Amino acid sequence: MTDDAYFMKIALEHAETALRAGEFPVGCVITDGSRVLATGSRTHSSQADVNEVDHAEIIAIKQLAQGQRSQDITGLTIYCTLEPCLMCFGAIILSSINTLVYAFEDVMGGGTGLDRDNLAPLYKNAPVSIVPGVLRDESHMLFKSFFTNPANTYWKDSLLARYILEK
Repeated sequence: MTDDAYFMKIALEHAETALRAGEFPVGCVITDGSRVLATGSRTHSSQADVNEVDHAEIIAIKQLAQGQRSQDITGLTIYCTLEPCLMCFGAIILSSINTLVYAFEDVMGGGTGLDRDNLAPLYKNAPVSIVPGVLRDESHMLFKSFFTNPANTYWKDSLLARYILEK
């Protein structure tokens, strides 16, 4: 098993935890290539308390910042079960994370395809390598499980939900 698959499996475990809690099944892991430094899973996506800030990536980046204040945190890789949105992709860039590995593409809100050439230098010049599709099928099954559960209303009938259910 490659390192990417190994760490993505850990991100998938966090996504499964979110799914069991009734949350949108996104999990995230930040590594230095040999160990997990921070993790996150989506919170506050259930119908009672939806907000669009508590994404898995943001939670993991906050955890990383709290735990790594006195250490060099360059050369890191982030593993996400869903392609990060623009907010999360911007946070990844600002956190000096060099590699982004994701499992399933977000056809509705994915931010990695953004043309950064017309952005401010802080975002345009960030050296972020992107590796899509690692354990895509496993992630797809979690999203399919989420969207087929009638109790889950988050993004129900959205472009993303239709795309996932048609695959």
